[in-house]
Amino acid sequence: MENKSNPEKRRIYNIGVLAHVDAGKTTLTEQLLCICGVLRSAGSVDSGTAQTDWLDVERDRGISVRAAAACFDYGDHRINLIDTPGHADFAGEAERALAVIDGAVLLISAVEGVQSHTEVLWTALDRLGLPTVIFINKIDRAGSDVNRVLGSVHERLTSHILMCSAVTGEGDRDCMVASMENNEELALALGELREDIADRYLSGNLPSKDELISVAVEEVHARRLTPVLCGSAKLGVGVRELIDSVTVWLPDSSLRGCDELSGMVFKIEHDRDIGKIAHVRLFGGRIKCRDRINTGAAEDNGSKVTQIRRFTGSRFIDTGELEAGDIAALCGLPGLKSGDIIGIAEERCERFRREISIARPYLTVGVHTTDKAPDAVTRLINALTELSEEEPYLHCRWEKSSAEVQLDITGEIQLEITDVLLRSRYGITVEFTPPTVIYRETILRSGEGFAAYTMPKPCWAIVNLQLEPLPLGSGVIYDSGNVPHNQLFYKYQTHIKTSFYECLEQGLSGWEVTDIKATLKGGEHHTIHTHPLDFFVATPMAFMDGLTRCGTKLLEPLIKMRITAPEEYLGRVTGDIILMHGGFDTPVIGGGSFTLDAIVPVSESLGYQTKLTSATSGRAVISIVFSGYADCPEGLSKTTPRRGVDPRDASKWILYARGAMRDGI
Repeated sequence: MENKSNPEKRRIYNIGVLAHVDAGKTTLTEQLLCICGVLRSAGSVDSGTAQTDWLDVERDRGISVRAAAACFDYGDHRINLIDTPGHADFAGEAERALAVIDGAVLLISAVEGVQSHTEVLWTALDRLGLPTVIFINKIDRAGSDVNRVLGSVHERLTSHILMCSAVTGEGDRDCMVASMENNEELALALGELREDIADRYLSGNLPSKDELISVAVEEVHARRLTPVLCGSAKLGVGVRELIDSVTVWLPDSSLRGCDELSGMVFKIEHDRDIGKIAHVRLFGGRIKCRDRINTGAAEDNGSKVTQIRRFTGSRFIDTGELEAGDIAALCGLPGLKSGDIIGIAEERCERFRREISIARPYLTVGVHTTDKAPDAVTRLINALTELSEEEPYLHCRWEKSSAEVQLDITGEIQLEITDVLLRSRYGITVEFTPPTVIYRETILRSGEGFAAYTMPKPCWAIVNLQLEPLPLGSGVIYDSGNVPHNQLFYKYQTHIKTSFYECLEQGLSGWEVTDIKATLKGGEHHTIHTHPLDFFVATPMAFMDGLTRCGTKLLEPLIKMRITAPEEYLGRVTGDIILMHGGFDTPVIGGGSFTLDAIVPVSESLGYQTKLTSATSGRAVISIVFSGYADCPEGLSKTTPRRGVDPRDASKWILYARGAMRDGI
């Protein structure tokens, strides 16, 4: 694809590179940096020289555990590329990247093909409407089968593709690619989507190539058409064609800014010398050094931006300014954490928070330091809190009932990496308790929740919420209703909304509440007695009253396993899945092996990966991704200790919320 630069305007492309683990994302990023002159030679994941895998733990393990930003110029264009981890345990990094990019490159291995996590990523890209270019990588590898992969893409991702690469020498180091684009290929692909193009093609009045490309770009931006290219990132084959395609098919981010200051933090780092570094996509406005920033949820309005950096891996330059549509890192804002909003919340960020979840901590462990020093626990909590700021799904808390630090995790690999980081970065050695499952809860039926906080004066806050159950996997919806301003000031209505989302953290059984719609049905303030924080006291009381009236049920987390193993183990594997109360699709058998997709409860499958590897002498390959929640078996009752005071005990809750007591004491 020809690179059509616009000399009059510098275009910005904010793109994410996403894939299942080991598909070659980091290798591709290295080649892109090399082609664009950032690196003299491409680094290697295997040798630990990759520019964007710069953490010690990444170089030692040969896997990406953090998203890495890389900024480079290509002709008249600036490309901000976010290389995301492919392992499902670190999907939170990819999830936050989805909120700040405007297009994506989805890698698929020409050998392994479409994997479970590939489908998860595609669904997320689809729900966010992010235009995507597919790159089929590793065509040099033995076992490469582009036609088979294309069949899987048609079957499991999308049926409308534009094949842009012709491959020769597949499965060999002498492999090559050539452009397949011509007027007829474009017209045929577009004719399936656009009746006007089909009519012109059939009548012999074929549009010009420029006109066809213009129409194709519209279809790609609308996610009705997906360009597909092939190559070998390791050998640099097809990489220049890919970057040319990015500048043609994916959107120009500089055109998508708004006037008001609006940005999102998608990555946090901690530097020993400069402190916290927040990587930000700016949707609107402009930020300069020494500007004071409203950091939204962090409520840190007194900090100044001390430096603005543009990173490529661990290397950076000081730019001094960040404009709408661009990505850079801000220094000097200690209150920020991953996922925070700067300024106003852009609509896309709000939709992202409502609709997209490709990661979810579904296990929790106790953490004990082996250090006997008096401040050992404090240092442990501080270290885990800092790591939680970098990865919010790694949620740390002190559990008073068990007198231990507890940590929520997304999988056992994440736990291993956390152990390594605690030792290497903080010098803390720990032991973990066996993992236990994190359940969730939802309401059984519709109902109302009501609270009148009118005593002891001065106070006055009345809240009435209508609660409705939603289908599994729907998430949470809040409807502000139509309560008039003179009855309940809009600022207090905002307080109720903010408090409601905080209330979701603990339901009747102590688990997070989900799949629920809440509508503000009524409320009342008093012009004299209402204190600005009164609705933060009343809303939890109304919420818990509503849960009590509606009743709740438990939801258990599920995982999707894809297992590939010699055919002789098929009976054992299917028997294991049945014993784990799981379900599975018809296995695909061929070449002496089988591939089977199964969904099983997390509680029944803990340790199964290790068990299967041992039972098959390492001949089974298993990939695991989070697969949502389902109703718990009838009669199962699991509770978790409540943190803080239960708002159902109104007298204690009011004292607690007003700061007159701590934890019910």
